[in-house]
Amino acid sequence: MLRKYALLSAVFAIAAGSALVLTGCGQQSQNKNSEGKGKNPSSHPEKNNAVAEKKGGDHSSPHTEKKGEDHGHKPGQHGGIMVEIGRDSYHAEAVFEKGGMLKLYTLGKDESKVVDIESQVLKAYVKDDAGTEAVEMELNPVPRAGDKAGRTSQFIGKLPAELTGKQVTVTIPIIAIDGERFRIGFTSAPAKHDEGMPVGVSGADEKELYLKPGGIYTEADIKANGNRTASQKFKGVKAKHDLRPKAGDKICPITLTKANPEFTWIVAGKSYEFCCPPCVDEFVTMAKTQPDEIKEPDFYVKKQK
Repeated sequence: MLRKYALLSAVFAIAAGSALVLTGCGQQSQNKNSEGKGKNPSSHPEKNNAVAEKKGGDHSSPHTEKKGEDHGHKPGQHGGIMVEIGRDSYHAEAVFEKGGMLKLYTLGKDESKVVDIESQVLKAYVKDDAGTEAVEMELNPVPRAGDKAGRTSQFIGKLPAELTGKQVTVTIPIIAIDGERFRIGFTSAPAKHDEGMPVGVSGADEKELYLKPGGIYTEADIKANGNRTASQKFKGVKAKHDLRPKAGDKICPITLTKANPEFTWIVAGKSYEFCCPPCVDEFVTMAKTQPDEIKEPDFYVKKQK
């Protein structure tokens, strides 16, 4: 599901007095009043992404929803899974070690930059793929050399014994970073992105996304794309990623990996190339909800260093 619709669902649920945390591409925000009351927020956890919560409410964008993918980020320095926080405002690297140890390193907008944040105990909820109930655990602050007093760039915890060694989903309802609060979700193994058709928006939501104009996505665009959805147009086409595009190569506007001319979509009367169908989902969503973020097609070309 696109985050836009999930966030709307969360607003409506909160207005109705719900204290549950709702999650939404595939996967999404938390009722601030539920903090610290032992609610289980991971019935529908987000994967490898986070939503920012500010004083005025939740502030997020379609790009933060990843359908369970580690979507185009560089490999972590410690060999872990990169997690986007907010709209790439921050990142984290989650490292699952033998024996059930889980380490979380906080990073900046630039994933290579270590960022220390407020020292805090992170409450996390963990469940395996087959489980229905999440188990609570804590990640404790363990400052590293160079971290300022009262701050840390590392959190460490131990997975529940019954989940050690299994593929799990971890949800951290609240992590505070310089006055903002974020919700993080990730899995112990990134989704396989090259095995057949990736899971994207589906059903009525997909038709709503592709066959209804909005923002700079027009009726003419819908017609130019054959009055089809991405899943219809790209059915059976396999997505393969080239993480090292050369100077002059077209790059995907979402992941910045090498674009594949087979995954082309018309937006605002112009042709854009992507690495895979889920990126088309996100780009069309941006065109409809955040049109100012869309650049000209020739902007998405690998520059010479």
